[in-house]
Amino acid sequence: MSSVITLSSVAFAWPDGTPVLRELDLHVGAGRSGLVGANGSGKSTLLRLIAGELRPSGGNVAVTGRLGYLPQDITLRREQPVTEFLGIARVLRAIRAVEGGSTDQADLDAVGDAWDVEDRAAAELARLGLPDDTLARRTAELSGGEVTQLGLARVLLDRPDVLLLDEPTNNLDARARERLYDVVDSWRGTMLVVTHDRDLLERMDRIGDLREGRVRWYGGGYTSYVDQVAAEQAAAEQAVTTARSDLRRQRADRAEAERVLAVRRRQGRAAQLAGGIPKIVSGAKKRSAENSASAYRKVHDERLAAARDRLDEAESRLRVDREIRVDLPDTVVHRGQEVLTTRELVLRTGTAVDLQVQGPERIAVTGPNGAGKTTLLHTLAGRLCPSGGTATVHVPVGLLPQRLDVLDEDLTVAENVALRAPDASVTAVRARLARFLFRGSAADKQVAALSGGERFRASLAALLLAEPAPRLLLLDEPTNNLDFASYDALVSALAGYGGALIVAGHDDRFLADIGIDRAVDL
Repeated sequence: MSSVITLSSVAFAWPDGTPVLRELDLHVGAGRSGLVGANGSGKSTLLRLIAGELRPSGGNVAVTGRLGYLPQDITLRREQPVTEFLGIARVLRAIRAVEGGSTDQADLDAVGDAWDVEDRAAAELARLGLPDDTLARRTAELSGGEVTQLGLARVLLDRPDVLLLDEPTNNLDARARERLYDVVDSWRGTMLVVTHDRDLLERMDRIGDLREGRVRWYGGGYTSYVDQVAAEQAAAEQAVTTARSDLRRQRADRAEAERVLAVRRRQGRAAQLAGGIPKIVSGAKKRSAENSASAYRKVHDERLAAARDRLDEAESRLRVDREIRVDLPDTVVHRGQEVLTTRELVLRTGTAVDLQVQGPERIAVTGPNGAGKTTLLHTLAGRLCPSGGTATVHVPVGLLPQRLDVLDEDLTVAENVALRAPDASVTAVRARLARFLFRGSAADKQVAALSGGERFRASLAALLLAEPAPRLLLLDEPTNNLDFASYDALVSALAGYGGALIVAGHDDRFLADIGIDRAVDL
């Protein structure tokens, strides 16, 4: 039997009652399926429901076959051995014990038929491009991209039939992405991928668009999806134009009908006043005219109502994406102003860095996973001490880290921002948050319930609305988790940012879109 995912009338709401999915029916069969949608539409929640991490409040979720799940945010203990993270430490200890002469049944049971687990693990790590010594390392020694690769290796070691991937290219450098693409291209089971990576979506057999709690499927990869949506929207826009024209015509016909009835009423009254018509005949004519007018109005009212229904139906097929505009505060750094200076700086990774920044430069920090890009940003922000030398920042600095761990999970978005701007009134905080699309009750949403893209916007808001606002902005893989509209909004927002900018990332398109002045390769 082929592996499949089936959801029947699935509903889910957060503990505070906020609905995410209502009566969702979904069938995912063999092959590679992508899932896209606006941030907060429920994509990650849907994967967690399929994986069994969340329980639906209604309906049923069924998966045929062994399931593997790579979450968007991988939980790990910093000093955990890699073998333990992969789930093979106990088996390896048992193999070593048996090889050393142990006949303990517990060791034999632990090994089972997994005598080749170390070779398989090494092969998976190599397949994904991780260093040869990875099995001997601890998770704290890995970069964000390497953690993602390691998480995928752990899933693949379990030999799943159904594979769920949530934003799997986050933090991956170009080489690691190519390795992931190879895994995707060679997959023969059932795969469901949540991603906004256009190159990854191009490899899908079909793409589902999660919108307003429903999934609409489109055959083919990203280019085919875009073309189909564009054709649908062109047809929908034409249908709306036609329906609006019809509605205007029906309204005009209805008005003309009232004019005709008014003329008839005036003519009837004139004839009655002229006399010569018996009262009984006059009354009969009046009743007949009223019945005729009522039927006449009913015909036109029904036509008008039908025209309104056709317009409503046509407009329902239009995709009305929210216009996202993130306005940044005044953060001007004058040209030539000294922003950052380093002196014989050596990072904890052992990398020597010579970096001088003058405003308002835009600098990309590039290099493979593990080169020290995140370490550099954390050092410049004062979160890490260097192994040697100094880094001096001459303006207020703000860091948006890769893991977006700057917010208190138990507080709301508004409460987090208020902590960083203690002199601002509640009204001022909420007004500023509205610029980041946290309007009304959205500002009262608990951080723990935010989607990846919403968390990004909330973290960016907390960073930029702090007092004082940063004049040097450090962004670590800022396009992770962003839907297409939020990506465009971030590019637009940074176009108006007047401070200096240092971006660590592998998204060449984003770096080009924000107008990088120069690159520092580690």
